[in-house]
Amino acid sequence: MPDETGIFLVLLVVLVALSILSPTFATVSNGLSLLLNGAVIAFLALGQTFVLLTGGIDLSTGANVAMTGVLAAVLMAAGIPWLFAAVLAVGAGLVLGVINGLLIHYVKVPPFIVTFSTQGIAIAVPLIITGANSISVRQPGFSWIGQGRMAGIPLPVVMLVVAVVVTTWFLTRTRWGVHIYATGGNRPAARLAGVNLAAMTVLVYAVSGVCGGIAGLIATSRLMVGFPATGLGNELFFSIAAAVVGGVSLFGGTGAVPGAMIGAVLIAAVSNGMNVLNVSSYWQSLVIGAIILLGVSFDTYRRGLSGRSVLSALTSTSGQTPKKETSAV
Repeated sequence: MPDETGIFLVLLVVLVALSILSPTFATVSNGLSLLLNGAVIAFLALGQTFVLLTGGIDLSTGANVAMTGVLAAVLMAAGIPWLFAAVLAVGAGLVLGVINGLLIHYVKVPPFIVTFSTQGIAIAVPLIITGANSISVRQPGFSWIGQGRMAGIPLPVVMLVVAVVVTTWFLTRTRWGVHIYATGGNRPAARLAGVNLAAMTVLVYAVSGVCGGIAGLIATSRLMVGFPATGLGNELFFSIAAAVVGGVSLFGGTGAVPGAMIGAVLIAAVSNGMNVLNVSSYWQSLVIGAIILLGVSFDTYRRGLSGRSVLSALTSTSGQTPKKETSAV
């Protein structure tokens, strides 16, 4: 069975349990709302997946949402058409990701420190630009990004599905995708095998930056307000949780995009279900934190078990060789 089977079964159990506890949860309107609300988290988890596959981590994703959303609103307020403003805002997210990758590879600063620092910068930029004030978006066409629909399906969900298909193909069917897994699986061996570690590091953080920029556009488009605090809540927390719970290893080299997306839906379902059941928001962080802890613990145990299995196989093989030689003599 696929590696994502386990987490998918957990998702089904959670959906059934929440549907029993609250009939409102099982309605079509709530389901679409769940997917729409989860699109931002899913895009962040998608970018986080690329970074985690190389053994890194990106703490600047939530701040990227705030920065790109405010930049888009400011550009539109300056008279730039919403489509060009959106492209430029996502470009700013791309630049943030590229800077992260360059610093991590060439300056040799740990990813945690680099992205924590750029997180602070990305938080400060919208505050400086707006003076900590929100900016209303006056171009109605921009609302199509976060509020539009295609065949009755929210546009952000359609965008996410397209992104998942493209990135899954990229990671599984291209040479660069294989190199990303190799970089996270064994960095020294990948370097000796000819993998361009600099390109892979910059690439994954650039992808994370673009995904954060798209999430910023969706969040801002839904509200039609550029708010400096957008994305500074639990978004970063949830994006890491979604990827880890979906089977993406914090140690690198293991995981897939579909698993991370199932994890994102699971996180969104838990959050939405607790809201429907009128559970305090304080409990949501506790539950998601427990999910992360269980996911990381299982990942650590699985890696240890895999290591023991490999060692056992090697020992068994080395033990059989002398017997064959003795019998031949």
